[in-house]
Formats: sequence, C-alpha cells, structure tokens
Amino acid sequence: MKVVFGLWTGLLLLVMTGGNLPAQVAREVISLNRSWKFTPGWEVRHQIFTEVNLPHTWNTDALSGKTDYYRGLGNYEKSVEVPESWKGKKVFLRFKGVNAVANVFINGKHVLEHRGGYTAFVVDLTGRVNYGKKNTILVRVNNAIQLDVMPLVGDFNMYGGIYRDVDLIVTGPEHISLSDYASSGVYLLQEQVSGEKATVKAKVILEGRPGENAVLCIQVKEHSGKVVVEKSKDIVFDGKGLKIAELNLEISKPHLWNGRKDPYCYTAEAVVLKDGKEADRVTEPLGLRYFRIDPEQGFFLNGEHLKLRGVCRHQDHAETGNAFSPQNHEEDMDIMLEMGVNAIRLAHYPQDKYMYDLCDRNGLVVWAEIPFIGPGGYRDKGFVDQSSFRENGKQQLVELIRQNFNHPSICFWGLFNELKQAGDDPCEYVRELNVLAHREDPSRPTTAASNQGGELNELTDLICWNQYFGWYGGEPGHIGSWADRAHKTYPDRCIGISEYGAGASIYHQQPELKKPVANSYWHPENWQAYYHEEHWKAIASRPFLWGTFVWNMFDFGAAHRTEGEIAGKNDKGLVTFDRRHKKDAFYFYKANWNTGEPFVYIASRRLKERTSGQQTVKVYSNQPEVELFLDGKSLGKRKTNYGICVWENVNIRLGQNKLTAKAKAKVWDEIELTGLK
Repeated sequence: MKVVFGLWTGLLLLVMTGGNLPAQVAREVISLNRSWKFTPGWEVRHQIFTEVNLPHTWNTDALSGKTDYYRGLGNYEKSVEVPESWKGKKVFLRFKGVNAVANVFINGKHVLEHRGGYTAFVVDLTGRVNYGKKNTILVRVNNAIQLDVMPLVGDFNMYGGIYRDVDLIVTGPEHISLSDYASSGVYLLQEQVSGEKATVKAKVILEGRPGENAVLCIQVKEHSGKVVVEKSKDIVFDGKGLKIAELNLEISKPHLWNGRKDPYCYTAEAVVLKDGKEADRVTEPLGLRYFRIDPEQGFFLNGEHLKLRGVCRHQDHAETGNAFSPQNHEEDMDIMLEMGVNAIRLAHYPQDKYMYDLCDRNGLVVWAEIPFIGPGGYRDKGFVDQSSFRENGKQQLVELIRQNFNHPSICFWGLFNELKQAGDDPCEYVRELNVLAHREDPSRPTTAASNQGGELNELTDLICWNQYFGWYGGEPGHIGSWADRAHKTYPDRCIGISEYGAGASIYHQQPELKKPVANSYWHPENWQAYYHEEHWKAIASRPFLWGTFVWNMFDFGAAHRTEGEIAGKNDKGLVTFDRRHKKDAFYFYKANWNTGEPFVYIASRRLKERTSGQQTVKVYSNQPEVELFLDGKSLGKRKTNYGICVWENVNIRLGQNKLTAKAKAKVWDEIELTGLK
C-alpha cells in the first residue's frame, strides 16, 4: 500500500511503532458526574442544598402528571481541584446536554451562556482557573419557555436539569479543536463509496500557539487493529492559533457498514504530534456506506433495497425522566433489537451521543432532528418570526450536524415536525434551514414530519406524514388508500410515514374488538394490536414508502395529557413507560420483523377472565405454522399470515383453562384463563 507523508517525522514515528501511532495519552477526559450541590429557584440560602449525581433532572413532578410542573431556574455547583501540572495545557468543560438554557460561572465569573437543551457545548477554562487550588463551577439552568429558544411547544415533557454527562478535558496547547460547536473537530466526509473503493475527505480543525509547527497524522484501522490507510501533514498555526487541515483517504475493497446485516465500522484516529510527541488524539467511527432513496422503490443501502422497519423514540423513563444512564440506552436498544427494528426516528430533538453510538454498532438507520416542533393539535405556535428565534434554530441545526457528522447510522436530518402556516409562516425559514443543512453536510438528505397539506411538504428533500387513521379518526385500513393518494399527488417525491400509532394500557382489556375514543380514559390493548396489524399489512405492500416509523416504541411522559390509564403519560408505546411490559402489538411486529429468533406468543393474555364460552384465540409467531392446545388437546394447526394465527369458536369451560401454542422450532407459549360461564 502506498503511503504519502507530509513530514519525515511522521514516517519515522510510524516505522518505529510498527505502523501504529504512539499510544501515550495526551488528552485526559475526567468525568464530573458525581457530587453536585443542587438548589432550585432564584435565591438560595448559603449551604442549603441537595447533593445529586449527574445525569439529573428536577422534574419528577412532571412524571406524576402535574400539568404545572416546575419550569424555572435550577442551580448546580461543584468544586474541582486544578493541579499545578495543568499550567501550559488547555482545560475544557464539556456538557452533553443541559435543558434548556445554561449559564456557566467559574469562580463567580460568568463565562458562557448556551441556549438549547439537547446539544452539547464546551466551555474553555484555560486562563479562567486557579492552578493548584479548588475552583468553583456554578451552572444556572432554566427550563422555562422562552420564545427564541427551540422548542416552543411539544407533546412531551420539557425536563429541566443537567441531564447528560459532564466531562473535564485536558489537552496539550496544540490540539484538535473542541470549540467548533462542541464537535469532535474531526469530520469524515464520504465523497465516494462503493464495494470497490471508498474516498473520504478528512477535515480536522486544530488549535495551537500562533506560528507553532505540528504534525497531523490520520490512521484508519480495522477491528483487528490493522492500519488500512494512513496519512500525515505538517501544520503551521496562523496568527490566531488556528488551522484547518484536509487529507484525502482512499480504501480499496472497503468493508461496508450494512445496517443490521453487518454494522461494520473502521476507526479513524487523528493524532497531533508536537516535537515528536503526542499532543492530542481523537478517535471517530468510520462506517463506510452509500444509500439512495427512490420515489417508487424506497430506500437502498449499498445498492440493495432495505425496507425500513422503523420506530420513534423519546429519551425518557418512568423512573428517571430524561436523566439516562448508559444502561437505560442499552436497555432500549436491546428491546428494539428483539422486536426487529432496523430504523429509528430519534424524536423530537438531538439525543444522547451514546444512543447514536449504539445505533452505529447495531446497524439501525437513523433519522436525527432538531426540536423545531409545531403545535400539532394544540394552541401555541412552534414558530415565532423574530431574528433571535431564527438564529437559535440555525445554531441548534449546526450543532446537531457537526456533533454527529461521523455516525454512519445517521442517514437523514430532520428539519421540523407538525408546523402550520397560519400566523407566522415558517416556509421561508425552513428553506433557509434546508440550505444550511446541505452546506453543513452535502452527503445526507433532509426530511420532515408533516401533518398538513401544501407548501410545507415541498421544502425538504424527503417528506413524511404523521397519520393516525383508526385512532384520531377513520379506520386503520385507511392508511393504504391515503398512501396511494399521497403517492399520486407527489409522484416524483420520496414519501413516508413519520408517525402512526394508537394508545394502549396493559390494564385495559375488552372481550370484543371495539374502537375507543382517543381522548378518553379507556385505551384497550387489543385495539392497539389490531391497529398495528392493519397498518403493517398496508405498509408492507407499498414499497414506495421510503420509511415508516411507529409512534412510539415506549410510552413517554406528557404531563398535560389526561387520557389513558393515568394522567401525564402518552401511552402509544409498544412497551410500557418503565420498560417492564411489552404490549401485544410488540409481539405482532416481532413476528413480522424478527425472523431470526423463533417464538410464539398468545395475544390478549391479560384478559384473564372470559365471560363467553366460545372464544377467538389469536397467536403471533414468526414460524410458518402453529398448533394450539386446550388443556392438552390439539385444536389444530394454522398457517401464519403476517405473523398471525387465529382459532375461532374455542370452547372455554367453566373454571381454569390452559392454552398452549407450539411451533415445530420447539418454541411454545402457555397461558391460563378462567371461564366464568
């Protein structure tokens, strides 16, 4: 393999280390998650506080369905020892998410305000700290609504707090920038990718002392650690101490990132060398892939059609709100993988970097979006036509893209959800966002989630609609005729369904199949299952739908909602808010989407008492045939159709009855029912 280097220093180092760059750690990353002093409100008494660990939110009141949950100021304070040995180095704080406006003070002096609750930001502490002493960090957080900070509205809780990790980062004077919208400072633009060759332009933003020299080295490694391509370049920092370096990387016969089938990622290491020693190092994923979307045939990954079996996901939990640990994200991912999900809309805001990492590793195709959210069925507007609002939205879009640029899982940038043109018309602004998104990232298309007709549907590269036939009106089967009309109206556009779903409580069981009133208390589980059965039948037979996304994977907090089993919750999830129970509809999708793990599941199992002697029994399975037994006696076999088997007129006797469903793959399920007459 031919390797070209900018300086003999870089070549010598690579030869001496057997092709691997020096392993000494020049960048220190220290977690500051533990032991913060938290106090709510504008004024607090001296030494009166609650000690908390991060991630943290103060809005447990929202989880109880309190409609006027606290939206105001919260104060976080922590002392940090800064050793003398850090003199001459660069010192930064990196906040991964503070909702929604954060003002940071160091030793009593204001140093930065960040406006936007779902993206990271960095504070440069160099020159602001006292070396060899303790330094005080104060973060004043405000989650009150402000008319120039997205989002203005939303059908979800606006939890306040430092709800993602905080790190202290120490680097050498010559380093890869942390200050470019809190990105990694390394951008890997996939200019051309095929099974034969991949061409990648690496752009690295560097900071250092004016006039100083350094060497930038980039290596791309396989899982084994083998270096497949390496380049280096000599650097001279300008009068402001800045340098943007670009290197072209080429990989022959690349191993492609291929979704769930093969989510292979290389690692790209960018290293700054100063006087032959490592000054800084950043490692980023490099998942090489190419994709396209066709108006007639949908989504193609690496030249092969891929039916996107998608869900939407909020980052919140019944016990912790939006303050997620890595284990929370991993639990969510495991549940989605079990169901067979291969695509996800991370709605309605940028989510934790760790979740994007998990999507990379597990092969989920991702729609990532900014929190530009319209009123939906509510009164307030999601857009105020003032310059400060416009600038804030652009800032959040740039942060979303730059902070997540290298994730191979992300294929679409979402620009809005359910906007309306009444009042301040957002169309011109959406056009500006679309131009900005393409300027920041020419490699990915833009999309949006609409619930309107008209011009809003023609502003992004792709378009999807939020549709709820069979829940807020109409019948579930109407989704197919709607999709056909939309395709006829927009024959040259790539269209999809960004949301579809119905509420359900595992405690609401009914013997008959009867459509409920959406805004009522009663949300029976069997209607949700039927709703999704009919939707998937229509979706599966329409390849022109480039992507479809169930709303929602998990129940989530919405304090203003007063419907379903309990106030304060949107219960359209396929899994309960606490992740402890998978609803029947979950297993319907598992039967259709996960063919690799044989299973059978008897539906309506939570309807324990049956008042009719004759019952219809429904079983979900990904096996071709299922046999049903009543108290050990076979009731015959049924072929599955869309993962469904049905036995009608099953005679349930008075008292206890045992139903057993079996498939040839030696999988079975069993429940007990009580016949009342």
